[in-house]
Amino acid sequence: MWELKPGELSFIDIDQWVCNPHQILLSSRTYENLNASYHLMKQLVADDKSVYGINTGFGILAHQRISAENLKQLQKNLVLSHAVGVGAPLEKEIVKLIMLLKINSLARGYSGVSEALIRTMVLMYNADIIPIIPSQGSVGASGDLAPLAYLAMSIMGLGDVQMNGVQLPAKIALEKAGIAIHEFEEKEGLSLLNGTQVSTAIGLYALLQTQRNFSIACISGALSLDAGVGLIDPFHPEIAILKNSQGQLHFVNLFNQLIADSQILQSKELNRRVQDPYCLRCQPQVMGAIWDYLENCKTHLINEANAVSDNPLIFTNLKKALSGGNFHAESVAFSSDILAIVGSEIGAISERRIAFLIDKNMSGLPAFLVENSGLNSGFMTAHVTAAALASENKTYAHPASVDSIPTSGNQEDHVSMAPFAGMKCLKVTANVLHILAIELLAACQGLDFRKPLKTSSLLQGYQQQIRENISFYSEDRFLGSDLKIMTKLIDQSQFYRPIYEQLFL
Repeated sequence: MWELKPGELSFIDIDQWVCNPHQILLSSRTYENLNASYHLMKQLVADDKSVYGINTGFGILAHQRISAENLKQLQKNLVLSHAVGVGAPLEKEIVKLIMLLKINSLARGYSGVSEALIRTMVLMYNADIIPIIPSQGSVGASGDLAPLAYLAMSIMGLGDVQMNGVQLPAKIALEKAGIAIHEFEEKEGLSLLNGTQVSTAIGLYALLQTQRNFSIACISGALSLDAGVGLIDPFHPEIAILKNSQGQLHFVNLFNQLIADSQILQSKELNRRVQDPYCLRCQPQVMGAIWDYLENCKTHLINEANAVSDNPLIFTNLKKALSGGNFHAESVAFSSDILAIVGSEIGAISERRIAFLIDKNMSGLPAFLVENSGLNSGFMTAHVTAAALASENKTYAHPASVDSIPTSGNQEDHVSMAPFAGMKCLKVTANVLHILAIELLAACQGLDFRKPLKTSSLLQGYQQQIRENISFYSEDRFLGSDLKIMTKLIDQSQFYRPIYEQLFL
């Protein structure tokens, strides 16, 4: 059991929770802050003042006053009418993160929700009751309304959820867990729907996946340099220092650890080029820039994860409710767009290294990395697959945040498109993982042609893991099967995690 301190989530917390979700609890002080905000909200209702979303309609209907006897029905109607998402369900890990972020935001005590609501949400989180949330239907402003409505419905005992990996009606799951259905009070439906938690959770998940790919690309890039008998001068730390890039310096320090004591790179007998192509030589500049922007995105996404993005907000120090626009996810949209761009570049330079390795005139290796080329096609079409994926990523990298579309009768007339920015970024990360798997297959194939010379001690460990699962490609066989095995292998934390932790934690 871990105490969640509202507004204080760190990136390490997020990283650990996605890998291995902890059960959570909130302190008595947190509930005191919640209750203070809740009682002020109740006082505003009792004073019969018009407060948006508490005793008025929503959006362009804000001028409609709602009678006191209908205030709770208003919240239920809001949830049901807004649960109109479509598309494939979000992954369980993302929804779990959405729940954590929503609790983290509401528990800061600026939304006027009840202690009972938060306790119900914590119980659901700890019981692993995960709402089924469609992935499409939010424009990332006025909150992630449609997807968050499905979270709100599950608290009401409506809709479907996953529990212990089984899909079932929310009402039954709550009964099994001994959790009472929560009846919404004033503003609670609105507070659940308002917020950037869906956009932010998708963005954070995309960040984690991009960092995974970056870590794998460090390994694959080093193996490709070795297989291609590359030059080591471009990786000298003194060059990185002059670039004024913290990311570049991080990268070359790690890269030099990976290639240290390579017999291939230290050999005086192998032919070397005067200069290597950019896909080998400029890895520090490309990967260093990517690392720098990953850190920037991390800062913005963690800030948003800890933000209060409800509307209106209840300020106990001011004794009033203030309406604003914290639900607008512009910062998240920018971050997810940048992640798609830099993630695409990880795949783009990897694809170029694959092309280098299979070109006998460039790498000095057998054509398409196979003996008896002509009879055997080797890695010819494996590269085509990598090229197709890299090309797809160019479209996915087009920023969603530069688009907007007016909604809600032109009241909500500028939106962020943050959820779509995150979803297309996840497509980039999936494509890049396959590209990296192809590069690793190709690099290991190239290294086998360099025998009896060996790669470095560290890289031998990665090469051994791969060869324990996939044998040398001596003649044409079902290469797609090898790719599937490789993709699964490198997606496992034990493969990339040591590099990941050194770079990002």
